[in-house]
Amino acid sequence: MHANNLPESTEKQPRWPTLHLEHPQRTMMPPPYVRPTNDAPLSPAEKKELLQAYFSHYESVAQQDPQLLNMKLERAAVSGLLDQMGVLLLEQSQQLAHAPGPMREFLDATEPPDCLRGRLPPEFRAFCLALNALKQWVSAESAATDRFLIGGTARAQCRRVADRCLVTGDRLDETVVELHHTVRDGRPPIPLSKSGHERIESNTETSTDPRSIALRDLKRQGNRSWVMLRRGCLAIEGDEFTESTPAVLVSSKTFARKASETTGLSYRELLSWLDERELGN
Repeated sequence: MHANNLPESTEKQPRWPTLHLEHPQRTMMPPPYVRPTNDAPLSPAEKKELLQAYFSHYESVAQQDPQLLNMKLERAAVSGLLDQMGVLLLEQSQQLAHAPGPMREFLDATEPPDCLRGRLPPEFRAFCLALNALKQWVSAESAATDRFLIGGTARAQCRRVADRCLVTGDRLDETVVELHHTVRDGRPPIPLSKSGHERIESNTETSTDPRSIALRDLKRQGNRSWVMLRRGCLAIEGDEFTESTPAVLVSSKTFARKASETTGLSYRELLSWLDERELGN
């Protein structure tokens, strides 16, 4: 039987969370989001001086207590905020799915085939589309936080100012330097060698999850980075990713495929694994 002629499932159909919404025409639109900007930008000389002092500080920290190079905020600290964002996303997705506008037009123009009809409610489809847009928004805003203090060339400046790994003391090779965020609170990343980055992760990683162990073994054996795993997953999924040479891109895809085969995780699940641990950004 052709897929489009499959009988409708007798299983319980998916339900959308019950939400009490105002009529779309009466809902007040929130003010537009404005990205935080630095009201006291630094001069090039001040940026260099700041980074030199900053790296000197973390070089000292690395020698005294490497655990302080990888501080994570517990999700419980922002669970209330995340719940509010989730509810807002559900509410707005339901409104957009039924109110006249671009979302409704897109849903109508891309209706699922008959075999999926009834299994993917329009509200859920709108939610998925909004979630994907949110993912791209978060990625762009996260990258912008690195530019708050140092500007648009933050990553290049971090690489130029430090000529050695702050953890191992090894001289940094421009082609393999990795940038690591000690705390995700707006402070610039610190430049590390692959071995230095691995040492930090080994000191702070306490997970006994076999998939996490397998991924770290793959990374170590192939002398690859988490950036490569993220880039490979994004490339295979057809999403945007940081530009790289053809050879690095091939190696990144190979890493992603091996990681998926070894762990049984999809490429999206591997990206979530990286996101949860703030790796490869």
